[in-house]
Amino acid sequence: MTDKPQQFASDNYAGICPEVWAAMETANDASAPAYGDDIWTQRAADAFRTLFDTRCEVFFAFNGTAANSLALAALCQSYHSVICSSSSHVETDECGAPEFFSNGSKLLVAPSPDGKLTPDAIRTLATSRSDIHFPKPRVVTITQPTETGQVYSIAEIQAISATCRDLGLKLHMDGARFAHACATLGCSPADVTWRAGVDVLCFGGTKNGMAAGEAIVFFDTALATDFDYRCKQAGQLASKMRFLAAPWIGLFESGAWLRNAEHANRCANRLAAAIEGVPGIRLAFPVQANAVFLDTPDGFIDALKDRGWRFYTFIGGSARFMFAWDADVKAVDRLARDITELAVAATKAVEVASHGTGAPGIVSPLSRPQIPG
Repeated sequence: MTDKPQQFASDNYAGICPEVWAAMETANDASAPAYGDDIWTQRAADAFRTLFDTRCEVFFAFNGTAANSLALAALCQSYHSVICSSSSHVETDECGAPEFFSNGSKLLVAPSPDGKLTPDAIRTLATSRSDIHFPKPRVVTITQPTETGQVYSIAEIQAISATCRDLGLKLHMDGARFAHACATLGCSPADVTWRAGVDVLCFGGTKNGMAAGEAIVFFDTALATDFDYRCKQAGQLASKMRFLAAPWIGLFESGAWLRNAEHANRCANRLAAAIEGVPGIRLAFPVQANAVFLDTPDGFIDALKDRGWRFYTFIGGSARFMFAWDADVKAVDRLARDITELAVAATKAVEVASHGTGAPGIVSPLSRPQIPG
């Protein structure tokens, strides 16, 4: 590694992990039938059935927006609605695709400062109106882990599922970082999905070491009727499907899907531990997967960017750091040192300014110092 800071803006920045690269190279060795009629697509689908220990229907898409949108469209009619968190990806970052592909199904948004849905929030939205003038609630979607980096426990998912069943709703899981949730919980994928009552899962591969690709997994197989036609119509039927399917074989058969997630999670926890107690820096949300959100002093974000780091400012203005399968531990430690140095410098600047006001500990809003770069 060079001294150039590794970027932690997104786990999408990472390249392809060796196990996936090797699987794609093997699949590239000769010609194969197109549109999923190849041995790689069948083998990958079977690998999902083995991993989840159940008979399920599996479809491969290019990206998460397509996976989520098509899955929700399969569960809804145009006059239905989908209950989601106010910070969910389907609400904030998919450009209306869920509504578009479902011909207009409405998203019903539940306020959730920490990104999690609760049974009470779901019930409130689902029962708020029952007249024919309002779109009928049909689906609940949860993100695992959430957009704030928190993980639903098995018990939480079971409680949400029970509420869904009581209200006649289906349960969809956006698992863009599903592997990271499994790594945190230390459970089998089955325990946190179909055994807990999830009907459909979108399993993310892009953030777990693949170049591109997500899988839509129907545990309730009746819901998958004609889904292949839906994928084709939406431009998600790859002609060379083996190159979307083979990477999953590389991830699953080698165990890399879990190792990659465990490493990313460890890096997030390493940063959180290294900056614990640093003055002026506070975790905005608990660190439970591969994301760290920080609330910081005025000027801190610009000062850190001036040192070459790239990251997103996210929910509530927090600085978000994402760690991928290839995160360099030395880079994580350099980031922690820079955060600490800048925060300590800011604290000293505040102390100096406060003495200049004649009132120790009080800083005039008009003269509040900025963090030095």
